[in-house]
Amino acid sequence: MSESTARVAIVTGAARGIGAATALRLAADGFAVAVIDLDESSTAGTVEAIEAAGGRALGVGADVGDPEQVQAAVDRVAAELGPPVVLVNNAGVTRDNMLFKMTDADWDLVMHVHLRGSFLMTRACQKYMVDAKWGRVVNLSSTSALGNRGQANYATAKAGLQGFTKTLAIELGKFGVTANAIAPGFIQTEMTKATAERIGRDWQEYVAERAAAIPVARAGVPEDIAHTVSFFASEGAGFVSGQVVYVAGGPRN
Repeated sequence: MSESTARVAIVTGAARGIGAATALRLAADGFAVAVIDLDESSTAGTVEAIEAAGGRALGVGADVGDPEQVQAAVDRVAAELGPPVVLVNNAGVTRDNMLFKMTDADWDLVMHVHLRGSFLMTRACQKYMVDAKWGRVVNLSSTSALGNRGQANYATAKAGLQGFTKTLAIELGKFGVTANAIAPGFIQTEMTKATAERIGRDWQEYVAERAAAIPVARAGVPEDIAHTVSFFASEGAGFVSGQVVYVAGGPRN
């Protein structure tokens, strides 16, 4: 894709971690990339890295669970970069706790970002994909969707995204739009580091312990997920839709 014909991708939660790695990879693939995060100033590092490598990027601040902010963000992307035809719903939060300790607010925030956010972003972007008769939606699920102690909210949201993905594939397929989900296993990010700190574990020891239980004998890194997004966003993945790929170094970790 030349700069004049580059397709536009949106990546939510792209200020750091998996989102940032994904934005950089899609830019390297030739997409113009909108970097969306809650605070626009936090997107500067990702935007600058893309531009330094010769790509086009736009940082946008938005709460993905707020319909007015979502619509304003997508409208701005369409006006300044072009119509978005790739959407990566990556924005996420954790509020882990055992069920009897979990508050209403803990539950609601996780649903707000993961489920409501993915719904609102996809609803706002799908019309551009339908008009283009080409589109890609990639939702970030998790191995936690299979159940994980202390994550009733997060596991439910991530499992819900798998059903959302399969429904999108059915509804949007006839318009040339695919929808797939990626379920990462243990990935070294600020979020997983915060989990280690919360439970009082040394980070390096925690990573080593988790890696020892993974068949490929290493922990994942954000680029592992970005490579998989790259495939789903490619021309070559046009006959792959409604799938959930566990990128976890093994069947389930």
